[in-house]
Amino acid sequence: MSVPKWRPSRRDLLRLGGLTAAGAAVSSLAACNGESVTGAGSSKELQFMYWGSTFEKTAVQKMLDGFESKHKGVTTKALFTPSDYETKLNTLVASNRSPDVAYLGASTAFRLAESGKLLNLYDYIDKYPGLKDRLPSSYFWYGKDKLLGSQTANEVQLLWYNRKVLKDAGVKDPPAEADKAWSWDDFVETAHKLTIDQKGKRADESGFDPTKIRQFGCSFGAVSWLNAEAMIRSQGADLFNEDGTKSLLDTPEVIKVYQNIADLAYKYHVAPTATQLGNNAPSTTVQLQTKRIAMVADGQWTLLDLAQSDLDYGVGVLPKYDKPVTIGQGGATSVFADTQDKDLAMELYMYHNDPAQVDLFSDGLWMPLDKKYYTEDKDIDLWTKNDVHPAEYRTAAVDYTVNNSVGTWSQSIKNSDAINEVLTPALQQIDQGKKKAAEVCKALAPKVTALLKGRYPQQDL
Repeated sequence: MSVPKWRPSRRDLLRLGGLTAAGAAVSSLAACNGESVTGAGSSKELQFMYWGSTFEKTAVQKMLDGFESKHKGVTTKALFTPSDYETKLNTLVASNRSPDVAYLGASTAFRLAESGKLLNLYDYIDKYPGLKDRLPSSYFWYGKDKLLGSQTANEVQLLWYNRKVLKDAGVKDPPAEADKAWSWDDFVETAHKLTIDQKGKRADESGFDPTKIRQFGCSFGAVSWLNAEAMIRSQGADLFNEDGTKSLLDTPEVIKVYQNIADLAYKYHVAPTATQLGNNAPSTTVQLQTKRIAMVADGQWTLLDLAQSDLDYGVGVLPKYDKPVTIGQGGATSVFADTQDKDLAMELYMYHNDPAQVDLFSDGLWMPLDKKYYTEDKDIDLWTKNDVHPAEYRTAAVDYTVNNSVGTWSQSIKNSDAINEVLTPALQQIDQGKKKAAEVCKALAPKVTALLKGRYPQQDL
């Protein structure tokens, strides 16, 4: 759950629900922390391992300091690991020096839980009632009555925009309420009005030159990204069948979404192509600030970066097909089973993503997990009543999350890493305009089906 200088990795983590392994040794972990690495230590010492930006590092350290101040005689050791995370974590686990509490990508979390390396938090639900009242999509279930943890924080997909650009074009701001969400056709029509070539012609005007575009109306992300998943779910459809044994990539609903997203760039020229974006595309904030793009569908975490700019930004809900839907997602935080003081580790676990203790919620990076932060006015105000969160955030993000969000597939489908290794490069052919969605999806569906091993059972608390 981080953002500014680590944005591409964050997108991969959220989309794939996993971590990218790279060669490294445990000594590298020690070096990056500037101290030696030890095991879980005495029952009064807790190690907290996490990834993120330097901004997140500061906020997490403040959280750990606060935990120590409330637990006399307890010390915490931060294992800040901004790169090669899985390799370093695997090295610690293999040498029986696991951290007590750690961030985990979904696939890593499931693997460790199924091998008995993580504490089953279901056994602690009665002792920690707050664990019962979280958003249903935030939990990571790996079997009946088996809970490896919940998301570190929640994130949803939203539509960000430059207010001045829309005002200058005479375009109304995107709806900030789910029941008023634009249809897909409305969204495309608006993007036409906001796309301008070098001579000032709009994409819906005669004489528009699609080879010389000064400002694009929108960016909706890759077809393998979460915005596409939201549009698929908006139709009541899904990428996989109910028990996770068959791919639905070749269904009309999925093909329609993927082709419509590609058409934004290659048919209507209202969104940049993959080539125009480049491999190292500027952040959403920069794209909006420089007026390169007028509207961008991106994660809620974008707010942290936006709030530190001088941009007059706004936020709305995603467009819809049949019903308004956004995707909720986030990596997990878990407690390792070999922690020497399980109760103390659970105390840290419950403390580490409490909006009353962590600035990352009010600063715009994270969204809370507990339902009360979406339903009770005083609790909503605790993290949103500030200059960071725009006026329309209450309906566009808070209400939208609690009423219209569904969990991303990688949080419930087994074997997600192997599936993504096949899925992502194939879908890139659609993003790059090389093939039509129907051709790609019909060839891809049986390959993905062959990799499916079912869904992890979801459970109500």
